[in-house]
Amino acid sequence: MFSAAMWGLVAGSSLVIGALLGIYKDIPNKVSAFIMAFGTGVLIGAATFELLSDAVRDGGILYPSIGFLIGATLFIVAELIISKKGGQDRKRSKENPSSHSGLAIFIGTIMDAIPESVIIGVSLLKSQSVSWVIVIAIFISNFPEGLSSSIGFKKDGYKKGKILFLWFVVMILSSVSALLGYAIIDPASTLVITTIGAFAAGGIFAMVSSTMLPEAFEEGGPIVGYVSALGLLTALILTYFD
Repeated sequence: MFSAAMWGLVAGSSLVIGALLGIYKDIPNKVSAFIMAFGTGVLIGAATFELLSDAVRDGGILYPSIGFLIGATLFIVAELIISKKGGQDRKRSKENPSSHSGLAIFIGTIMDAIPESVIIGVSLLKSQSVSWVIVIAIFISNFPEGLSSSIGFKKDGYKKGKILFLWFVVMILSSVSALLGYAIIDPASTLVITTIGAFAAGGIFAMVSSTMLPEAFEEGGPIVGYVSALGLLTALILTYFD
């Protein structure tokens, strides 16, 4: 249980790191775009090589397919709602995000962080050792979220201390979610575990397709395709040694 909480904390810590940089440093857009592109590749690899492959192997094709579609659908529905509230750029790294609502960004981040962290706990249930590829993928994807959202919070008039406090709250929620994923879910329930894994994979694919990759290409140009490929290869290598 302690390991689940610790790795959830590690994965969520990049939100705070991104927030600190967003508050105190100016990150060039191209650098942020390359980070997002690499994170996109790693996330796609994690969803494919870890979550989906394991779900189909252990649970067949039906329930993982349903879980995948539900995850993608719920993320897109949530994304539409959050976008209307002003949180559409929460995973983007622009130095001047357009008219943010701080609360919408915060809620949207929690919606991303909780299911991602639950998967960390689930991965510990399955093998009693953490999935490095999932932790690294979540860590990388959280960085631009903390970075861009903190810039948005500043534009909304939030004080630096309050911004950092909010991200520390999300980081703690990530830790608690990983702990709950480990403590509550029955390790013998293959159907539940595989469906949750596929659900997370669907959400990840929908998220990177609609938020991270378009922004990375917009800011970094065609080279981000190669950087994303390197991220995917990294995920494959991590999975091989996992």
